[in-house]
Amino acid sequence: MDRISKEHRSWNMSRIKGRDTKPELIVRSMLHRMGYRFRLHVKTLPGKPDIVLPKYKTVIFVHGCFWHRHKGCKYAYTPKSRQDFWKAKFAANERNDSKATSRLRRLGWRVCTLWECDSADPSRLHRMLNAQIP
Repeated sequence: MDRISKEHRSWNMSRIKGRDTKPELIVRSMLHRMGYRFRLHVKTLPGKPDIVLPKYKTVIFVHGCFWHRHKGCKYAYTPKSRQDFWKAKFAANERNDSKATSRLRRLGWRVCTLWECDSADPSRLHRMLNAQIP
């Protein structure tokens, strides 16, 4: 049983953004400070990556830990209500992520996935970006 009304739950869910999220803005800001130039949400690429660095043939997905099921993360919990719905939803998200990643790799792109919780530690995020981008 949900603790809030259906209307309030709908309002809460409508506030969840698919782009320009806080973790994504943090990653973009750091990349810019590091001197990288990039494009955003390129619709012609599989999975519409959050950040595209064409010069390095690299794409970056900034995934939310909850929505994309970051293994071992405390934010990747499963809601208590409507568990069948959520399991199907999360499985579809993981399938789509996997398909997009493999299609991008077949096209010759380097794929980097950063997680929402990675954006909380700037020094760690900086090291991760340095390791992923040539």
